[in-house]
Amino acid sequence: MLRRTAVVLLTLVLGPAAAAGCSSAEPAPGTPSTVGTFASSPLPTPASPPASAPVPASPGATPSVAVQGTVTDGLRSPWGLAVLPGGDLLVSERDDGRILRVAAEGGAKTEVGTVPGVVPGGEGGLLGLALSPGYATDHLVYAYFSTANDNRIVRFPYDPSRPAGQQLGDPTVVLTGIPHGPRHNGGRIAFGPDGMLYATTGDSSNRALAQDLSSLGGKILRVTPDGAPAPGNPFPGSPVYSYGHRNVEGIAFDPQGRVWASEFGEDNWDELNLVRAGGNYGWPEVEGIGDRPEFIDPVVRWRTSESSPSGIAYADGAVWVAGLRGTSVWRVPLDGDHLAAAPQEFFDGAYGRLRTVVADPDGTLLLMTNNTDGRGDPRPGDDRILRLTVG
Repeated sequence: MLRRTAVVLLTLVLGPAAAAGCSSAEPAPGTPSTVGTFASSPLPTPASPPASAPVPASPGATPSVAVQGTVTDGLRSPWGLAVLPGGDLLVSERDDGRILRVAAEGGAKTEVGTVPGVVPGGEGGLLGLALSPGYATDHLVYAYFSTANDNRIVRFPYDPSRPAGQQLGDPTVVLTGIPHGPRHNGGRIAFGPDGMLYATTGDSSNRALAQDLSSLGGKILRVTPDGAPAPGNPFPGSPVYSYGHRNVEGIAFDPQGRVWASEFGEDNWDELNLVRAGGNYGWPEVEGIGDRPEFIDPVVRWRTSESSPSGIAYADGAVWVAGLRGTSVWRVPLDGDHLAAAPQEFFDGAYGRLRTVVADPDGTLLLMTNNTDGRGDPRPGDDRILRLTVG
């Protein structure tokens, strides 16, 4: 397996006082910052990985990461992934506008249905999926997708007892008016531990939107399950939770309820950010580390060739980041709200472009490839979902 060197920024985030951020090349007093070069860890690939694996002894310890097996293959431009009760998966296909159900055992695929109104093109189409917090009783599935005029979020009742391809009920619009373009559509949605729906958006290649609080572009949004601005949002009457983002495609929550998000850079730096209510993350004035105190610095930055981060997950004391252009999974070990050690890289180039990583409740990770989206180099069987063990 290939090994390479990544340049990352280690920033110690210090409680509420850091909410305004310190965006300068030199750390503020009391805020240690180290720029360094770190080698990725080697990838063990045992012939017979264990059925379950212990949590690493400390967040900074380098675990072994192995492919337990392929859950399914033959997917076309997959994007979103949600784990159903019982372990089966829902997968969105960006360009077809389809949602598939994948059996946890055997990987058989069933077409759930096609989302009406999806208009694919460029980076747009059917993107993120999320299950309602009350899915066990309401059976609602949320989807983020592109139309001819905007990006939006809808929800459907899902009835797997109906015939294949007809299992989605009538959609209810949750949120509209998210700027749409051929690039930078964001698209990840997730319910937080507070029961609110978080959505990541892009600037739709209109850089000025990221700093415009009247626009939903270049933001992380927080709304109720019905789409209203969530109680306690930093800007009264607005769904905007944070702003100054270029294109956010990953969001995850740690056990303390902190919000983490991945962000695509332009020419220099991709980012992993600790997201704070009302925080300004600097785009388009800043990419990576800035020199203005009103912007919040990333916790980690990568060269754009090393990552191009899409989906992220929190598991085993770390944020896991799926890289598209970088064709790697990065493990970012955390100690609370700051780094415990240098990020660790796995699978460099082994499976091509990586779109989504999800923590399965069974303790494994699900990793989705994305080589059939027009930018990758498809291999036989692509695209696929792999199950990873961490030990």
